Amino acid sequence: MNVTQGHDGSGPYTAGDLHAREDEGRGLELEDGWPTEVSYGTAHNVACRRVHEFVEAATKEAGAAVYTAGGGSWQIGTPAGVRRPDVFVVPTRVIRDSFADPSWILIPGRELLLVVEVVLPGTGSERTDRVRKVEEYAALGIPQYWIVDYTPVPKVQVFLLDDLSAYRLERVVTAGEVLEVEAEAEADKPFTVRFDPQALTEF
Repeated sequence: MNVTQGHDGSGPYTAGDLHAREDEGRGLELEDGWPTEVSYGTAHNVACRRVHEFVEAATKEAGAAVYTAGGGSWQIGTPAGVRRPDVFVVPTRVIRDSFADPSWILIPGRELLLVVEVVLPGTGSERTDRVRKVEEYAALGIPQYWIVDYTPVPKVQVFLLDDLSAYRLERVVTAGEVLEVEAEAEADKPFTVRFDPQALTEF
């Protein structure tokens, strides 16, 4: 198969190509037309699961009409192509819509209310989480983006979207402190997530 690179360095692949693979693109994102591997590890997976638990518990306690997803199996559409966030929150209606349309593959990134990426140090995914996704998620208008580190000290950076559709670093919470962040859900059901980052490595 001939692969033609665009004049701007972009690749020829689409979200449809990724999904058409024999493995349906598992473990891959699509960045500027090129498949890129997503890095995982045991400690990373534990931290992701813990974040998922804290966020999901907060949304349920508030009775918010949202769904907390994660685990790297969900695909969202971004300006770069396809991303697989570690954890994200989306209105329940978006998930219901997916049941009604069997051809539905990508969740539109603009629908996300909160997205969280857990950094795996020393990998290509780390730079993507800290640089590329900050720009991509802001461009989509996602209200909050959290970057989570579980080593050497568990830490959460909370970025909020400003009026210029760019993220500003709102706060940094490290182990021994309590992260307390309110997120907007649909209608009148905001939810507040509270946890000590130290808990990200405890199970």
